[in-house]
Amino acid sequence: MPITIIALGVVLLLVLMIVFKVNGFLALIFVSAVVGIAEGMTPLQVIASIQKGVGSTLGGLAMILGFGAMLGKLVSDTGAAQRVAMTLIDAFGKQRVQWAMMVTGLIVGLAMFYEIGFVLLLPLVYTVVVAAGIPLLYVGVPMVAALSVTHCFLPPHPGPTAIATIFGANLGTTLLYGIILTLPTVIIAGPIFSKFLKKFEKSPPEGLYNTKIFTDAEMPGFWTSIFAAVIPVVLMALAAVFELTVAKENPIRQFFEFIGNPAVALFISVIIAVVTLGLRNGRKIDEVMEMCGSSIAAIAMIVFIIAGGGAFKQVLVDSGVGEYIAQMMRNSSLSPLLMCWTVAAMLRIALGSATVAAITTAGIVTPIIAVTHTDPALMVLAVGAGSVIASHVNDPGFWLFKGYFNLSVVETLKTWTVMETIISVVGLAGVLILEVIVA
Repeated sequence: MPITIIALGVVLLLVLMIVFKVNGFLALIFVSAVVGIAEGMTPLQVIASIQKGVGSTLGGLAMILGFGAMLGKLVSDTGAAQRVAMTLIDAFGKQRVQWAMMVTGLIVGLAMFYEIGFVLLLPLVYTVVVAAGIPLLYVGVPMVAALSVTHCFLPPHPGPTAIATIFGANLGTTLLYGIILTLPTVIIAGPIFSKFLKKFEKSPPEGLYNTKIFTDAEMPGFWTSIFAAVIPVVLMALAAVFELTVAKENPIRQFFEFIGNPAVALFISVIIAVVTLGLRNGRKIDEVMEMCGSSIAAIAMIVFIIAGGGAFKQVLVDSGVGEYIAQMMRNSSLSPLLMCWTVAAMLRIALGSATVAAITTAGIVTPIIAVTHTDPALMVLAVGAGSVIASHVNDPGFWLFKGYFNLSVVETLKTWTVMETIISVVGLAGVLILEVIVA
């Protein structure tokens, strides 16, 4: 019966979001309450559980998401992202422009949200396409694939960071595994897959090509831009390495664990970016602070959706459903990683939103960790892989790609949808291989 109630709750969530177009946060909170009461909790217990879930989820995430948004905005609005892209394109040359765009997408994708990086880098893709006479998708898909892979696999992005928090996974370990998984995935879904898309000859859409491009004098230097974008990942990775190789009592390990804490690493990065990308590049402090302040509005709804997922998770735990699922898994032969991927994939196809699919999946499968002792970092990546599969017409990203690449709906299904599915399947294969290696 508890599983039936969860299934009906997920169906209700789908109906609210797909049929009635209810906001994701409102739908998650409502479904959390309905499921809790159906599982036998009193209304007061449900409210307390929802509040606990929201608080415990955002308690470890609020600073990470806020600082991450500020860093992305600074990298974007100071011209640092454009400097990185143009320098790499010049260095790689026309023959290897795919790889230049892929590396650009990886670097820029580390520092900002998918949608921001997409809209920011597309004008540069258009510039390369027009100047070099190269097919649009051939140049653009490697960049888009890199942005998508970093979005679903690598902290400090909201999805993997939130899932890691719910699963109790070490963020540094998740990041290291994610980087290992990212490289082959993005190469297959980007430069290799895009070679098959030359038949889709498209021109940049009218009205989008003239988007503002920074002058050379307005942009910070290349190495300054790179440093600001990747410093949080470097600090987090160093912390993970010291945690794996040095005794816990060692002061050096403790120091790197401190500066490699995601919130601390991002705070340090924001301060560095304010100085190097902003003040030293001729901008006034109030202008730079305006960039930081305006960045928060862009992530407000993402934060609330993550909070709603945390509430749903807590209701399942407090109502006893988590223990029920755990008991079922003790006698199950299905791989926990495959289960995570499958649940996330089904929700992604039904809901469209990768973030909602991932967060909802985390709430459902969390009890599996204690029973199976599966590495929670690998479970984070399995959920992330499942949450991007088969993007179609119910996903805003589908329409974003269609519009900016000047495609029909059928062409978007043959390009964008296939690319996202490649990322998902290759990601799952990589997670299963990593499980064998690290076991």
